[in-house]
Amino acid sequence: MSGFSAVEIEEAYAVFHGHVEGFASSGDWHGFADLFTEDATYVEHAFGTFRGREEIRAWSTRTMTSFPGGVMTGFPLAWLVVDESTSRLICEVRNLMPDPGDGSVHEESNLTIMTYAGDGMFSREEDVYNPLRFMRMSMRWAAVAEAHGNLSDEGRAYVAQFGSPAGH
Repeated sequence: MSGFSAVEIEEAYAVFHGHVEGFASSGDWHGFADLFTEDATYVEHAFGTFRGREEIRAWSTRTMTSFPGGVMTGFPLAWLVVDESTSRLICEVRNLMPDPGDGSVHEESNLTIMTYAGDGMFSREEDVYNPLRFMRMSMRWAAVAEAHGNLSDEGRAYVAQFGSPAGH
């Protein structure tokens, strides 16, 4: 037994997730790392493993303020479950892009595994997803946004780096 109830873990994550929504709204991700313990580990399958708040901060501010992360408008949960015996909360996070101009919805989900450390803090996050699916979704979104005059220069640079959005 971890010593933490499922209710405490779920409530702590609700606060955590509320902060994430605030970071997404403001575009300022500097405080994201402060939601973790000093010695936390963040496992991001496409970008690597980050240890400690400052590595988490450097990665999250860079990734979530540049295309496509910086374009995402929200991260609603599809579902969550708590494993009290391991202090883990596992959830499906929907990563939403804004309307590219035609009313279409573009999103890709990931599974997130959070380990609760007490006092409202998390000691580990692991995001599990298929990076190729994220890139394809981003490229589809970019194609529609470009067609409607809503693709930023940064988005165009992303498309140029990874190939034409046509066919993705």
